Amino acid sequence: MSKILKSALLFIAASAISTGASAHIGAEVHDHGSFMAGLLHPLGGLDHLLAMLAVGLWSAVTARRAGPALLWGPLAFANMLVLGAMLGLQGVNSAAVEPMLAVSVLVLGLLVLTRWGIGALASMALVGGFAVLHGLAHGAELAATGDAFAAVAGMFATTIALHLMGVALGWTLRASPVWATRATGAAVAASGVALLMQLA
Repeated sequence: MSKILKSALLFIAASAISTGASAHIGAEVHDHGSFMAGLLHPLGGLDHLLAMLAVGLWSAVTARRAGPALLWGPLAFANMLVLGAMLGLQGVNSAAVEPMLAVSVLVLGLLVLTRWGIGALASMALVGGFAVLHGLAHGAELAATGDAFAAVAGMFATTIALHLMGVALGWTLRASPVWATRATGAAVAASGVALLMQLA
């Protein structure tokens, strides 16, 4: 197993037991410029970070072959995330968003664990729905960064980067023993459970 794969698995496993980790980066992003705040924002919340990586992972481990289909899920997530962020900037929010973010991490982890492919349109709809919820949370938090549109642009760039990292890791896992994929998915799902427990 490659050093990169081992490092990625260790990181995700460590995330699964980090029950004290905060879900979002919070007010500290406001100390940066708007674009930089958006760029850093997805990295400061365990739910966002793991969900974005897991979308790429799931796309890669369930793909029939290399090609554009690998990116349908990630592109759906990234674009619907922006839609959700725009709604969040307008004040749209709900108390149900936070628990649903944790649920999204749990579900995506289980999908990676089982390597269950559900077809392109269904997977795009599923991750797109989760993305809107993540976007609502992002938008509400980025509204105070000054130039909110620049912040959303930064967030979009980081989201794409995290998806591509997930795809790369997922493609590596395809050539690894099946337990490696299952362990990675289980670690992500466990993180979702831990986040839900924090909200209880």
